[in-house]
Amino acid sequence: MELRDYVSAVRKRWWLVATTACLALVGAVIVTATTAPTYAAGVTFFVSTPSSGITDAYQGGLFSQQRARSYVTLISSDRLARAVAQDPGVGLTADGVKRRLSARTVPDTVLLDVTVVDTDSARALRIAQAVAMRFEALVAVLETPPGGDTPTVRVDVVSGPRVSTDPVGPRPARNFGLALLAGLVVGAALAVLREILDNSVRSVTALRHASGKAILAAVPLDPRAREAPLLVEDAAWSPRGEALRHLRTNLQFVDPDRSARCVVVTSALPDEGKSTIACNLAIVLAEAGHRVLLVDADVRRPKLATYLDLEGAVGLTNVLVGQVDLDTAVQRWGDRDLWVLASGSIPPNPSELLGSQQMAKLLATVSEAYDYVVVDTSPLLVVTDAAVVASRADGAVLVTRAGKTSVAQVQSAVAAVEAVSARLFGCVLNAAKGADGDGYTYAYYGTREAERPHPPVQTALADEPITAGRRGG
Repeated sequence: MELRDYVSAVRKRWWLVATTACLALVGAVIVTATTAPTYAAGVTFFVSTPSSGITDAYQGGLFSQQRARSYVTLISSDRLARAVAQDPGVGLTADGVKRRLSARTVPDTVLLDVTVVDTDSARALRIAQAVAMRFEALVAVLETPPGGDTPTVRVDVVSGPRVSTDPVGPRPARNFGLALLAGLVVGAALAVLREILDNSVRSVTALRHASGKAILAAVPLDPRAREAPLLVEDAAWSPRGEALRHLRTNLQFVDPDRSARCVVVTSALPDEGKSTIACNLAIVLAEAGHRVLLVDADVRRPKLATYLDLEGAVGLTNVLVGQVDLDTAVQRWGDRDLWVLASGSIPPNPSELLGSQQMAKLLATVSEAYDYVVVDTSPLLVVTDAAVVASRADGAVLVTRAGKTSVAQVQSAVAAVEAVSARLFGCVLNAAKGADGDGYTYAYYGTREAERPHPPVQTALADEPITAGRRGG
């Protein structure tokens, strides 16, 4: 991935970064609110060695600095801790004293700063006072040569002991700042990691690479599509409507040598929008003056009758088993030349019924009677119905929903179509989001509201039946 890919991943999942930062801030607030305030008491020692003359003073200063660095470890030693714990005003064990003590040297000096941190300011001061007294004595003992009575190094208190009046911890501003920074970093890392691990198809380019087929259209995401799936009235002039017209044009020129009059619309998985695409493809084909039959061959979960507000109890399955003839089962929708064959009764053996010779004869008959036949089928990776129907049609269109279908699922769906020697005209990327769809900005070419023609409101069942062997113009 390049830098712009990382930036794009973070921008795409900004909500993840924001959520992580907020959670980190909430955690910092809780920790800060529940942490007891601590106070710091300090004492500063001056480390010196007897010297005479400038040379001795210089060498003694270097020696004192080395000794001061050694005393940092001595401050947290068990021997000093036990001595301090014996002070009656401390009331702690040696380990408790050690946990509260810290020391550091002032760079390039012979000064040694000792800090005591405790939740009780009075006890912190008492420990610092005990350290000031006990440490001087301990150094005097350790630095006195055997048989001598004068230590070679002397430690004097030059500042303190004193205790802070205000708590030194917790520090809300620092905690919140660090939490916010950590949350942003973790959120950005999660966004990038999710982008790297995400193998779903999100763009036209990704779909083309996954399928190896032509991309017939990129249908933009429309939040209103779930409540108003059909391209009627104002929706007909939306970017979604222009994308479906783009699909109509590409289907008409998908293969100059072979017709694409009977088209199966399918998908890899459920809920990818194949039924909506099939419905609207039939509408825009009829809008162009073609005689169109829309067939609901998704007999397991039929939707077209609900979308089009038609009677779905009698339809394809009833025709295939000979209960009704084709002319009786077909219903006209709207005032254009659009006809619908609903799914009919749900059969116990859908795959066998759709793979029967009666289904092959039916598709051959309606292909002669109509300019275009659009067949909505079941998802390819759920059941075999779609592959069976596609093998008896002129070809199929694979609908893929952006961000839902994985690369492996697209490849499996393509393989399922090719396994039955059916033609796959190409793919449609549904619910493409902005630039992720790599598609056209259809709204740029949109007609102004005042110039738009107002299509008549679609109506349902008309009383004119078709003649199965007659082809309209």
